[in-house]
Amino acid sequence: MSDVVQTQIVPVTGPAEMDALPFAAETKTLFRCVSQHDFETLAALCDDDFGIIDLGTEGQSVVVEDRAAWANWFHTLFARLDEIQAQTSTEIQKYQALQMGEMGYGVVDFCQLLTVGGQTARFYCVVTIIWKRVSEVWKESRWHCSLIRVES
Repeated sequence: MSDVVQTQIVPVTGPAEMDALPFAAETKTLFRCVSQHDFETLAALCDDDFGIIDLGTEGQSVVVEDRAAWANWFHTLFARLDEIQAQTSTEIQKYQALQMGEMGYGVVDFCQLLTVGGQTARFYCVVTIIWKRVSEVWKESRWHCSLIRVES
């Protein structure tokens, strides 16, 4: 009998100074939800009033224009990641955010790691996230992700 060692991937890491800025916890939650395929929490945190521009599993831009397409995109993405037995994690490298009344935004420079079959690709991206207050809760109103480079 052999012992199989599985590495526990930390879903999200980031600079400590990030935690003092607006929307830091919400931003980390967005990335954690993707890593852990937590659709329910992700759906509750996002309104995406004007759709999203996201990053696909091959590094391509994915345009999602309405809520039905949003739900379909994440269900399909999570199923595809499960199918290829992929693990993802996010290394937040730089985080900036401003809050003004009922709205705010964050800009996140990050590396999305995609590990499949022992091989890891690193997708370096920048995302702009628009936040809005709904009652007493902050929700993502717009997500626009741009791929900067890929390392395999």
